[in-house]
Amino acid sequence: MNEATKAPKISFYDYIVVGGGAAGIPLATTLSENYSVLLLERGGSPYDNPDVTQATNFGNYFFDSSPTSPAELFMSEDGVGNARPRVLGGGTSINAGLYTRDCDKFHKEAKLTDEKLVNASYEFVENVMVFEPDVGEWQSAWKNALVDAGLTPDNGFTYDYLPGTKVAGITFDKQGQRHTAADLMKYANPLGLSVYLYATVSKILFTTKGRTTPKAYAVVFEDAYGNKHRAYLKGDQNDEIILSAGPLGSPQLLMLSGIGPQDQLDALQIKVVLNQPLVGQGMADNPLNLIFVPSPIPVKQSTVQVVGTLVGSQIEPISAINVVLGSPSDYQGFSYENGGFILLKIDDPISSGELKLRSSNPTDCPSVKFNYFSEPEDVKKCVDGMITVLKATESKALSKFKYPNMTAQDILDLTVKLPMNLPVHANTSSSLEQFCKDTVRTVWQFHGGCQIGKVVDDEYKVIGVDALRVIDGSTLINAPANLIMLGR
Repeated sequence: MNEATKAPKISFYDYIVVGGGAAGIPLATTLSENYSVLLLERGGSPYDNPDVTQATNFGNYFFDSSPTSPAELFMSEDGVGNARPRVLGGGTSINAGLYTRDCDKFHKEAKLTDEKLVNASYEFVENVMVFEPDVGEWQSAWKNALVDAGLTPDNGFTYDYLPGTKVAGITFDKQGQRHTAADLMKYANPLGLSVYLYATVSKILFTTKGRTTPKAYAVVFEDAYGNKHRAYLKGDQNDEIILSAGPLGSPQLLMLSGIGPQDQLDALQIKVVLNQPLVGQGMADNPLNLIFVPSPIPVKQSTVQVVGTLVGSQIEPISAINVVLGSPSDYQGFSYENGGFILLKIDDPISSGELKLRSSNPTDCPSVKFNYFSEPEDVKKCVDGMITVLKATESKALSKFKYPNMTAQDILDLTVKLPMNLPVHANTSSSLEQFCKDTVRTVWQFHGGCQIGKVVDDEYKVIGVDALRVIDGSTLINAPANLIMLGR
């Protein structure tokens, strides 16, 4: 890996991959076996930042608003604080480290028809960066409580996406070290792969010379000093540029390069290569709601290890971590170190919104609205999930880790007073529907903007232009999804 300041002014490759994240790294690594590949990442290395590498430091980067933070903080137009990765490894460098395989429904939506290749791709990832967690007493108690609440069967330890309760794979090893998609580069051919960090791609260049459809042939990127570099495709028939810049970066870069809704491009005086009104559409984010359950005794810190899966949502306990980034007084006489958060994540939300450019500057985060819980079906998933979560709090399995006189209503009222994103909400929880809407957060599973069947075809090629694909979370119709497997 080198910083982009060391990149040549002009270079030539068979493939150029923009974005060293969950999908981009396995893509570039795999292609490097037989081709010359350039991988451009706008952030830095995950290996020299203890906030990224150590499980005990999980989430510290959400307090870091510097331009080199591995998490770029942004606020959606919904008023919900969010973060996008800005580091090699992408989301695998800053997420909570949970690993699971996808359900068959996702494989169908993603047009992944070769089951053998899908399974081999999962194994490619799992052999390097996935581990079985050491499940402590608190996590174990919650696993039993979820089973008591009806989340059966108990599936034990498995990577598979299954109804019921399970112990999942995690990307933290026994020493508490995080492993990211960047670790997969050990499979790369070092003669075939060039990796540049702090490389911000500003534009894809297209030619229409002697052609009916525009063809991508180069990218322009800037290094940390603001110097411009150009990387060209060598010009062979199969050479391609592949965008893996994520659900905000890929639609943004298409628009900056002239592929997007004509009215937006005209407003920013961007030359239109292809009027494609569906770029930036279908933006969704899986809503996260949570409760805080204080414990009368100290609890060992743990990221997500146990998962309960209902129809439409997943329940994940996490202990002794300041998930809501609150101050000691926010916890109202309790402490996050004595207790845990129970996360409720809504799968496959129907509510969606759109992404728009704020400016023609590639370093400006685009404007995005997700319209959380605008569809009643998403609210129902949350209410059903929260009923199960609260039922689990009544389980005998938790008697050691819960104040005996604390009711479900007490837990909701305590949670509602914690720092939330939305500026206005009541101090008591009147109904679970209102609780879901008032306390919505993100779990960084936003997706859409270059959806399969709309902006890209079943082979992930951008419809209407040549030599350009998008392979990342922007292509998804639903989430969560295993993007590392998809890249491979």
